[in-house]
Amino acid sequence: MSGHVTELVVFALLFILVSGMGFVAARWRRPTDLASLNEWGLGGRSFGSWVTWFLVGGDLYTAYTFVAVPALVFSSGALGFYALPYTVVVYPLVFLVLARMWSVSHVHGFVTPADFVRARFGSPTLALLIAITGLVATMPYIALQLVGIEAVLKSMGITGHLPIVIAFAILAAYTYQSGLRAPALIAFVKDALIYIVILAAVIYIPAKLGGWSHIFDMAQAKFDKTPAPGDGILLNGANQLQYITLAFGSALALFLYPHSLTGVLASKNRNVIKRNMSALPAYSFVLGLIALLGFMAIAAGTKPIGTDTNTVVPMLFDQLFPDWFTGVAFAAIGIGALVPAAIMSIAAANLFTRNIYREYINKQATDAQEAKVSKVVSLVVKVGAVLCILLLDPQFSIDLQLIGGVIILQTLPSVALGLYTRWFHKGGLMAGWAAGLAAGVWMLYLIPNPAKGKAHFGGSAFSLENLGFDTKMTIYAGFLALIVNLVVAVLGTLIFRAAKVADGADTTQRGDYFADEGDPDVKDLDLAGSH
Repeated sequence: MSGHVTELVVFALLFILVSGMGFVAARWRRPTDLASLNEWGLGGRSFGSWVTWFLVGGDLYTAYTFVAVPALVFSSGALGFYALPYTVVVYPLVFLVLARMWSVSHVHGFVTPADFVRARFGSPTLALLIAITGLVATMPYIALQLVGIEAVLKSMGITGHLPIVIAFAILAAYTYQSGLRAPALIAFVKDALIYIVILAAVIYIPAKLGGWSHIFDMAQAKFDKTPAPGDGILLNGANQLQYITLAFGSALALFLYPHSLTGVLASKNRNVIKRNMSALPAYSFVLGLIALLGFMAIAAGTKPIGTDTNTVVPMLFDQLFPDWFTGVAFAAIGIGALVPAAIMSIAAANLFTRNIYREYINKQATDAQEAKVSKVVSLVVKVGAVLCILLLDPQFSIDLQLIGGVIILQTLPSVALGLYTRWFHKGGLMAGWAAGLAAGVWMLYLIPNPAKGKAHFGGSAFSLENLGFDTKMTIYAGFLALIVNLVVAVLGTLIFRAAKVADGADTTQRGDYFADEGDPDVKDLDLAGSH
């Protein structure tokens, strides 16, 4: 650690700065009372275009993205660039969905996607399944933000878990106090640091390594020696289908995560969402540059710490940047963990409070009681994330997040399609959800990773050989699981309708999906009519 003093000082100073901003955020746009989910969990639903752009961008482009995407490029090559088309494709798709979700949520006071499902399909059971799915998918995602911080600390020679515990204790304190306003304010600093570091990296590092041509030549030379059929700087017949379905499936899953919707519901009107869906692809440009760091690490001869490939980018920075700028780069990754971790914990807490506590424990809960429960649960969620790192192999957390992506996709028929159609029967949706989950987990179980000595849950690339096809091609397990879900949901709906099984009542109206700021229907948090 003695050789990293400058890096550590710069990292600590920037970390302290943003922590201070987190506590001050409680006074930023200060409401008369923070004791409601409307204020604590959604920032008063009042964020404009700039705040929302930084908040949603800070939420989606996490510390884990910063270290994991180039690590995948480092180890597998072109397949790691799936993140680029996935974040390009996602915005037109969610543009169709999120404006409707904003409107109906502001008319009825919905805070979570499960709130919407409860009202749309008249089923507390289906809403509970959606809420639990969101919680299960979000928890390992929070733990993965710790993996990003841990990779940086390892690169500075810091071992042990105490620094991570301290960092998340500070995060827990200012999130408890300031709610969604804390990550919204910190996101400005986080994004500015990331843009500075990445733009500097793509200019400075190639100049030191002999140019882009040399970097790609070195990467190709490495993959030529790799026996894996899908590895290389270009896609090939073995991984093209996996690449396409992984990008498309990930795009469908991204805005189904509760924390993604939290940032959108905090927007003050539909135009804010429309402008953001148009502007957020700018992050995708930066993401492409981040992915290229994987090839730079190959050309620089960077070695990860042990078998932890997530340390490749921090070690590359440590190897080539001046110490003071390495500290800035490490701070960008560390702070990049705080923003999404805060939003994710708030979203998970809102799910528990709204769809479990209020629905099944205290139906007459006041706004203040809801806010108090959410604050406490947000602390419990962060403690759970820390315990995942302390007690489990970090690789297991990565596997859990992989499973989480497949799991959250199974809420698409109820949430995304539910915004456009009421055709599905609640029983059909529940049957599809169960079938999709079972199929997804079964496929993930069959996927090995020989390089890491794993016989099961070794990735998301499901071999079509397992279905009897004579081919080496693989496909994203979540994509196939979603197809199973949709087929069962359609068949189940037809069967339940034919059997005249009673369906739930839809308490939303067509006009609710087009309401905007200033419309008489748009009111403050009030779910009394949905219970």
